[in-house]
Amino acid sequence: MVRCSCVLFRKYGNFIDNLRLFTKGGSGGMGYPRLGGEGGKGGDVWVVAHNKMTLKQLKDKYPQKRFVAGEGANSRVSALKGSKGKDCEIPVPVGVSVTDENGKIIGELNKEKDRILVAEGGLGGKLLTNFLPLKGQKRVIHLDLKLIADIGLVGFPNAGKSSLLSKISHAKPAIADYAFTTIKPELGKIMYSDFKQVDISGFQLSSQTHYRTAFETIILLSKELELYKEELHTKPALLAVNKMDLPDAQDKLHVLMNQLQNPKEFLHLFEKNMIPEKTVEFQHIIPISAVTGEGIDELKSCIRKSMDEHANQENDAYHKQQLLNLHISNTISYSEPPSKNAVSSPRMDIT
Repeated sequence: MVRCSCVLFRKYGNFIDNLRLFTKGGSGGMGYPRLGGEGGKGGDVWVVAHNKMTLKQLKDKYPQKRFVAGEGANSRVSALKGSKGKDCEIPVPVGVSVTDENGKIIGELNKEKDRILVAEGGLGGKLLTNFLPLKGQKRVIHLDLKLIADIGLVGFPNAGKSSLLSKISHAKPAIADYAFTTIKPELGKIMYSDFKQVDISGFQLSSQTHYRTAFETIILLSKELELYKEELHTKPALLAVNKMDLPDAQDKLHVLMNQLQNPKEFLHLFEKNMIPEKTVEFQHIIPISAVTGEGIDELKSCIRKSMDEHANQENDAYHKQQLLNLHISNTISYSEPPSKNAVSSPRMDIT
């Protein structure tokens, strides 16, 4: 079963999803003891999210991976209060998690212009410090990029997820004839003729490996998805019926198609607590064989079609919301009462 949504950590080709950086806040400026002047505070080091940035670009631009903020200005006769040192900003992609050397999470950057302070500048010299400046904070940080796949393969162990992933993408996951061959999520890319790239990943939701029919598998996976996150049921879904190279596969597919046309008639076969509130509705049902390659091209075509349709729906919804916001804004501006200070024209009575 193909579902949208999956979060995982992985390196793919030249792609970089983690970096280790050295950061140091600027030292404070010297105080002026004779006149009681205070030195400027040292600059701070910030991590700032940018949509068009990647960790590879960051590494290529700053190969030393060392970021130091500016020093605070010294106090002097013409400026007893020294100016603050220049801040240092580290540009990173959206979706980065920042941790310290001990693995403690400092913060996450989930949208454009989000920023996190990672190294604070030292105080300038003042009476409290005997007019001597303090050094800036030193900190080694780790940037970990949270990758979000366009498509997720959801299935029980031995369903053939890794075999399918290797057929439709460039991924090379471990494949064997026993359960739990895949012990961590795998990420691959589907390349289309118009150069569109789709990230696809596989993960499993259950440790139960008892025999079950295809229909039972769909119902139980629907329940697990519901328990994991209900909103997954709102995502577009495709059903890939694998292992069509096995004997009696066509007969079993015919039975499954009949059950999916009227799923409620077969729910009595399950325990009440295993029945999902809502069964998954599939946009496409594609019989495939990850061994022989049967149906793989059709599956890739359906994935692309489904993603394009979903993107168009999201764009239409966004534009409609923008128009609605504009209409509401105009309505409010036209309906505002006149200002109390406004001068009203004298009323003319005609008799």
